[in-house]
Amino acid sequence: MPESTLTPAQTLAKVPIFSGLTDNELSFLAQRAVARHYSTGESVFGEGDPCSGLYVVESGHVRIFKSSVNGREQVLSIDGPGGSIAELPVFDGGNYPASVTAIDDATLLFVSKQDFQALCLAHPQVALKVLRVVGARLRKLVGIIEELSFTTVRHRLASFLLRLAQKEGKRSPAGVEITLPISNQELASQIGTVRELVSRNLSRLQSEGMLKVEGRTVTILSLKGLEAEIDTPE
Repeated sequence: MPESTLTPAQTLAKVPIFSGLTDNELSFLAQRAVARHYSTGESVFGEGDPCSGLYVVESGHVRIFKSSVNGREQVLSIDGPGGSIAELPVFDGGNYPASVTAIDDATLLFVSKQDFQALCLAHPQVALKVLRVVGARLRKLVGIIEELSFTTVRHRLASFLLRLAQKEGKRSPAGVEITLPISNQELASQIGTVRELVSRNLSRLQSEGMLKVEGRTVTILSLKGLEAEIDTPE
């Protein structure tokens, strides 16, 4: 399991919804948080499961996703250390609205629904910060809906590659190098399509001279070309 160099209280302090708490308040919460370890691919909880509490990522990464009846997945978010998960069902009393699995070996801090609600009663500013976080996620979901409804797979793939380049791209003599998700199936889940269309569109972008694909490493040869793809009206 990955080891975090931070104490639970220090991890909680990095979470936006807990950022205003004092050291004593963070310590109080940390004493009630339970560390849970997950292996790569292991489920944290499933869509529709009763909500028992929220989670904070201490180390590793998790994917939050929805599944259709035929098994197709749509990734909603990928969260790393300091990310909080499932604030909304803790508030509204509903079930977990999406599934969460570990992308790599991960340690999550679990805070029970009762402890979190007690914290919000004692510190109303925490509830206000939750509203900000939930609001930001709602805006992101609206963006996902807009992309799925009004853009092509080629457009969404180009947009994904540009976001990845901006976030973690490395300059090389040929262009900007990025590393794709572990499989085309995972990439398809992140942009709302199927694996075959990901492969087809990567091949087309490569044949048009915009990309060079070598396994999971992609070199973007023409950033302007990709930017033109997402600026072109559908």
